[in-house]
Amino acid sequence: MADVAAKKRKILVAVDESEESTYALSWCIENIIAGNSNDTVILLYSIPPRAVYSSLDGTGYLFSSDILATMERYSNDVAQCVMEKAKRACKDLNGVKVETIVEHGDARDVICQAAEKLHVDMLVIGSHGYGVIKRAFLGSVSNHCAQIVKCPILIVKKPKTDGSSK
Repeated sequence: MADVAAKKRKILVAVDESEESTYALSWCIENIIAGNSNDTVILLYSIPPRAVYSSLDGTGYLFSSDILATMERYSNDVAQCVMEKAKRACKDLNGVKVETIVEHGDARDVICQAAEKLHVDMLVIGSHGYGVIKRAFLGSVSNHCAQIVKCPILIVKKPKTDGSSK
């Protein structure tokens, strides 16, 4: 057991603005990282790709460069807020190195590519718990990553507290 505790691990945690993501990070801190000051936690946020617009929108109006710049600023502000919240959750991890990465692109691709490129020991990702229909239309990031990523992957589901389903 002493060898396991001393091992330096790189743990990639995919974060976004959802409660499920926050729960997955908290669960990881409490159950995977706590007590192991040799770990490096890499917080990864993916800025979703902006929809491709022609110069005209569906109603015939032009998108100005101001509107596109505002949309870009908003995406960056969301990413910064998500990362600040995630870093605050990690603030009490003594000796654990915390790194942040923000990438642009589809979360499925960004997460899988980062896990491979960084040679992480584990990927931790939250699950939105979508039903069959929503999952069919939106795609499941966690399911996609589980099929592609070569390292161990931990999919953390947030417990339902009120008995209702989404």
